[in-house]
Amino acid sequence: MSNPLREYFESNDQRFIYKWEHYFDVYHRHFARFIDTQPTVLEIGVFHGGSLQMWKSYFGEGAKIVGMDIDPKCKQVEEPGIEVFIGDQSSPMDLQTLVDQIGPIDILIDDGGHKTTQQILTFETMFRHITPNGIYLVEDTHAGLYPQLNLQDRPEGNFLQYTKSYIDHLHACHSGMPTNFALAVDSITYYDSIFLIEKAPKDPPVTCESGKILL
Repeated sequence: MSNPLREYFESNDQRFIYKWEHYFDVYHRHFARFIDTQPTVLEIGVFHGGSLQMWKSYFGEGAKIVGMDIDPKCKQVEEPGIEVFIGDQSSPMDLQTLVDQIGPIDILIDDGGHKTTQQILTFETMFRHITPNGIYLVEDTHAGLYPQLNLQDRPEGNFLQYTKSYIDHLHACHSGMPTNFALAVDSITYYDSIFLIEKAPKDPPVTCESGKILL
């Protein structure tokens, strides 16, 4: 099946892009419905800016592509259709300032510092600002498995361990106490090195029946 993201990457002669090869199919599987809908897309972690150009090409005219990075040099990758905000994802104030500037976010991609504390703080600050049918995606979740890189920096465990509690939150309606999370989230998906939440407003689940009982 054709994947325009993979095709863009393989013919890329613009800014440098560095991704795990299997990410492109994950992106296209979940992001395709936003093509030509003028989404607001935020990628935390700009690096050389190549993926911001890729998102601009993929989502089409009118998409608002925003990058956030702590390195002031990343401002240099701005171009029409691409804006870069200089800030620290470890700072709730910086994250809120960014939201105040760009408004609700349709797709957020956290490819920033990769530390567990950064990923958790960013999620807990930014998830509420994802649009009702939007996507929150965290890349390189395997980084929390590398204590030698000083990334497993919570005694309670890494980011992947943290996310497992949201599996229970997704099923909260069955406890008789539906939560805002349970009523706002359609699915939680894990891939190798990716954690992804798709939002969709919904009512508590109900059972249904049909057919004859013969036994």
